Amino acid sequence: MTTPATPVTPVYPAKPRPGDKVAILSPSFAGPAVFPLPFELGLRRLREEFGLLPVEYPTTRKLGASARERAADINAAFADPEIRAVIASIGGEDQITVLPHLDRELIRANPKPFFGYSDNTNLLLLLRNLGIVSYHGACVMVQLGRGGAVHPATADSLRAALLGSGEYELRPGAEFRDVEQDWAEPGALAQEPAMRPAEGWTWHRADRVVEGLGWGGNLEILSWMLMADREIRPVEEYAGQVLYLETSEEMPGSDEVYRILRNMGERGLLRQFPALLMARAKSWSFSQPLEPAAGAEYRAAQREAVLRALAEYAPDTLAVFDVDFGHTDPHLVLPCGGRIRVDGPARRITVQY
Repeated sequence: MTTPATPVTPVYPAKPRPGDKVAILSPSFAGPAVFPLPFELGLRRLREEFGLLPVEYPTTRKLGASARERAADINAAFADPEIRAVIASIGGEDQITVLPHLDRELIRANPKPFFGYSDNTNLLLLLRNLGIVSYHGACVMVQLGRGGAVHPATADSLRAALLGSGEYELRPGAEFRDVEQDWAEPGALAQEPAMRPAEGWTWHRADRVVEGLGWGGNLEILSWMLMADREIRPVEEYAGQVLYLETSEEMPGSDEVYRILRNMGERGLLRQFPALLMARAKSWSFSQPLEPAAGAEYRAAQREAVLRALAEYAPDTLAVFDVDFGHTDPHLVLPCGGRIRVDGPARRITVQY
């Protein structure tokens, strides 16, 4: 185990102000080296729409950078007093190999807001265990590099989390998208992507109010962290907290989703959380381009798999499905280690940035 010996209640690090420098890192996949167009677009929007000065590090665009090299960039970004926040370029699949090379005491002594999701679940949970609130959401290439413009709901949530503080209410969107744009095609990024009507959130056992610290991330990445026993605290320390989960563009089947949750249940972890936020499942990718009807079936099957696991291991848990914080568009920001309030009777979700 590499986590601290005692539980830590995370605190919110100071936020950047317009004109401040922010580190742009690739802790996992050096996506900017392969797809520079959405990356450059995201950097420009950070400068022009958020007023921040992005600073790239040596491995941000370096394909094949070692885990030790990427960790050195993370350490350097947290150590630099001029850097006021850290934002991931994109996710990936091997960030778990970076964790052993991080200087935890250096990071703990220099807390900064970190933004990322998907494979960045690794770093989010490491920061949480070090006592630093971090932010599940908003990578440079995906949300900031979106074709046409940053989705208004994404932009509003990101601005509140990145530049502001205080209470923020998440709201169900009227539209959504999970069909990907072609990042290699310049014309695609100049166009606003096609959106589809959203059906709103689905509430389960919404007869109570739950408020607690947020914990979770990408379900597949969490399963790997559980297997490797990385950044996972004793299960009792999660009692009363709010679990949030999302699935990736690899589109795990409903059986796999159920089995991961079943194993979390067998570990005694699932029942610790009186509330679960489940993101709208991504149901389209270039390798699995499902038609809308098939996509709806995929999302429904995933919801049923989650409900089955809850019925068996956490029957009293309040759950909200199709919340916009995963691999779909728009994308709302959740505080990892920050407070989340799930008000079932009022059908409201409020977070503390």
